Amino acid sequence: MLLLVAAIALVVWLLVRLTLRRLDGGAASRPRVIGPDDDPDFLRGLDRRSDPDD
Repeated sequence: MLLLVAAIALVVWLLVRLTLRRLDGGAASRPRVIGPDDDPDFLRGLDRRSDPDD
């Protein structure tokens, strides 16, 4: 009996999650965070020498 209740709860949870994702426009994934060593603009800036007067 407990297994049946757990299975029904799982199905309901999945349906609610899919419904909310569709209402949200499908944007369920978060933007990817890029570390500074993977950022081409950051790496390009390392090649520039800093001005000693700054």
